[in-house]
Amino acid sequence: MRPDVVTFWHGPLDRLRTLCLRSQVAAGHKVTVYSFDPLPGLPDGVGNAEAEAVLPHAFSEKLRPPQPDGSWRDWTILQFSDFFRMRLMAQGAGLWLDADVLLLKPIDVDPAKPYFAWERPRQLGNSVLYLPADDAIVKAFHDLMEQDELEPDWLALRHRCILVLRQLRGRSSRTADLRVAIYGPASLTALARRSGEISHAQPKQSFYAVHAEPKLFFEPGDFSKLIADPAIVGFHISPKGRGNQAPVAGSLYAWAAKRFGS
Repeated sequence: MRPDVVTFWHGPLDRLRTLCLRSQVAAGHKVTVYSFDPLPGLPDGVGNAEAEAVLPHAFSEKLRPPQPDGSWRDWTILQFSDFFRMRLMAQGAGLWLDADVLLLKPIDVDPAKPYFAWERPRQLGNSVLYLPADDAIVKAFHDLMEQDELEPDWLALRHRCILVLRQLRGRSSRTADLRVAIYGPASLTALARRSGEISHAQPKQSFYAVHAEPKLFFEPGDFSKLIADPAIVGFHISPKGRGNQAPVAGSLYAWAAKRFGS
């Protein structure tokens, strides 16, 4: 099955993400970006849907209080998106791709099986994610979201100890403040192990060939092996502030901009 692609975005889209969305459309997927505000300048073939209908904006206050002007603080966007993708899975909306995933080819999934990939030797990535609506991981997140504390029952012992110490020292004891990815790859990995689904993970090379080494994407170099490798379906780029940077001649970024349109 070639699934629809879904994602969430908060704020203006940058140059790189726009390019990545184009690549997802070029791969033959129907692509929808959910947002709380309209997103101008979306590429042709990319739809825009209302995020409030999937996960209310007010849920963000469970993560941490907003700024005085109502805007989200530091990690809120990233953590909100961790829950948002699980809510989309519960609704059977399709395949989640982060907006900075550049696709080289289509993704087909078995609708009855999970689809994700290793990001690191012992950790799954959640930037590419499909789960059946009745999957145990989806159910675990549903139960978690019913809590005010958002403290997972799969939380590692060391994190539980850190929470206790933070409380004793008068610091924030919110689970959301432990680390930025507490509800992301770490939770997906723990739950996939618990549910016996870890064997479904695709190899790291499938999507994370440049994730830990962004220079392979942004800087000039020989990337011929990357684009010729049949094991690579796409690249999760994680630009870290370089989303509006112009492509440098001779880089994989420049190649992608030429292929998919800048």
